[in-house]
Amino acid sequence: MSDSRSVLVLTNPHDVTTDVVLRLLAERRIPVVRLDPGTDLHSDASLTATYRTGVQRGILRTASRELDLGRVRSVWVRRPSPYQGPQGLSDQDRRFAGEQALWGVGGILAASLPDAHYVNHPWNNRAAEFKPAQLSTAQRCGFLVPSTLITNDPHEARTFAAHQPGGVVYKPVWNTPYRVDDRPHSVWVREVRGAEITDAVSVCPHLFQARVDKAFDARVTVIGGRLFGVRIDSPDLDWRYRQDLMTCTPVDVPEPVARATAAYLAELRLVYGAFDFAVSTAGDWYFLECNPNGQWAWQPAETTEAIAQAIADQLEKGPDT
Repeated sequence: MSDSRSVLVLTNPHDVTTDVVLRLLAERRIPVVRLDPGTDLHSDASLTATYRTGVQRGILRTASRELDLGRVRSVWVRRPSPYQGPQGLSDQDRRFAGEQALWGVGGILAASLPDAHYVNHPWNNRAAEFKPAQLSTAQRCGFLVPSTLITNDPHEARTFAAHQPGGVVYKPVWNTPYRVDDRPHSVWVREVRGAEITDAVSVCPHLFQARVDKAFDARVTVIGGRLFGVRIDSPDLDWRYRQDLMTCTPVDVPEPVARATAAYLAELRLVYGAFDFAVSTAGDWYFLECNPNGQWAWQPAETTEAIAQAIADQLEKGPDT
């Protein structure tokens, strides 16, 4: 008997990466409901949950579907919009509505789908996004980690920089939206010298890291225990800065690194993770970060297709029973 349970995909309407996987699920005849909970519930969708002793039920209604939340096979938490109140309300009322949606809708979708398989669970995603937690977990799991300092003490920062013979880079601990002259501005990883570190560091925590003498960067995408590695060659310290100048080619992942990725994902209860490494001229793989919801469709076509197939496999199989 075929499994008629649906896959619930939580993402924004502009997320074209999702379409790659949805096409595969359609070919496999897997029912899919796509929802952007931060916006759709303002217009043509509704969500209801009922709780009483011994009973828990939920219904999601969209313009075209009615979904019993007890019949959800898998949930793909891809790139949903932030929870915000609808336009037309006062600022205070919009904030109130947005927070009620976060704690109400977000709580239902995270905790009231008892038999669903999450890729990844939103609470696990959030916990895994903290850079200090990533670095601490990476050390426990056996990765090489560049010497790193997170501080709001300018003296500590300057002292750290002075003791790194290969130089120091700065990176934000979170990619907070930033604007210059009212235009979006990205804060890239860049090299800094001790003399450039001013007392402005005291305003908030800053992350300083020993610069790795890189031969190349590497991205390792892991989904359900399957690894997909690519080598990234770029003229820039931060390969994201000018992606049109970088080249990507498949690369074998050393066995110790593969084991460490499995341990890392298990400890943080993740099914999917996008790991970034700096590979030194000596061949050592240094852990930089793991994005629990990192983009992947920019990689070579064969790698992108393989990752899409692996995600579709996870969503199709549902929970382990």
